[in-house]
Order: sequence, then C-alpha cells, then structure tokens
Amino acid sequence: MSATTRAPRPGEVDGRHYHFLSDDEFRRAVAAGNFLEWVDYGGNLYGTLRRDVDAKLAAGYDVILEIELEGARAIRRAIPAATLIFVAPPSPGELARRLHGRATDSDAAIARRLEIAKDEIAAEHEFDAVVVNDEAQQAAAAVVAIITQRRSNETRDKGE
Repeated sequence: MSATTRAPRPGEVDGRHYHFLSDDEFRRAVAAGNFLEWVDYGGNLYGTLRRDVDAKLAAGYDVILEIELEGARAIRRAIPAATLIFVAPPSPGELARRLHGRATDSDAAIARRLEIAKDEIAAEHEFDAVVVNDEAQQAAAAVVAIITQRRSNETRDKGE
C-alpha cells in the first residue's frame, strides 16, 4: 500500500487503499528514511514505506509495487535483485481514453499524466519484462507468469 499526500477519492479509506498523509507528515517520513522510494507525481507525493515491504519480504511473500519510473529506478538501486515489470498501455490514445473514462482527474491532471507517460514508455527498456495491458486479466496473468518463472529460476539456481 502506497502513501500519498493526495486527497482521498470517493470511497477510498485511509489504511486500506493508501496511507493518506499530510505534506508535512510525508516529508518528515522522507527525512527519517522511512521510504524505500518516493516521488512527486502530478503535484502529489507518493511513496512506498520501507517497513511495509520489509515485513512482507520477511514473512516470505512476494511484493508487487505499482509505482512510476523514478520509483522503479529507486527500487533497482535499493534492491538490485528485484524483478521490474513495465505494464504498458496498448497505445497512447488508449491510455488517454482510459484516463478520461475514469472521470477521477481534471483535464489538466490527465494532460500532465499523459506527458509523464511518454517518458515512462520511452524507458521501458530499463525493465526486466514488459506486459501490454490490453485486457486486465490477461495482463495480470502475464505478470503472475513472470513472477512464477523468476521463482522457478531462483529455486533452480539455489539447487533446491
């Protein structure tokens, strides 16, 4: 679960959908080194709390983070063995259609997100795998297959 400074959308619950923090709370957590990665994205701060990831990894779980490019780069630096999967839109036009269709952001916010997406798509080569999100269930199955293959390779490499 990410932390963010953005206001909750209708139906979102603190501690269930996000850790909703004030700007000051977020910046104090950054200064204390509490984030594995964080970024200013579209005028709001988002980040992954280190304690959440560490607890899941220590319990033997895989951790999937839904983060943007700078966050992925920070994860690569912090956890070099992480598998980075880029989930790409079928096309820029389809991404725009989906963002407008959600009706959760202003036109200006959508325009900012589409500009950011151009840079992200151009950097997909930095990832270990790319999954095109034509259809959500197929994309999710492709991500699971990548993770399963990675686990299988790690087990084989350890001689287990």
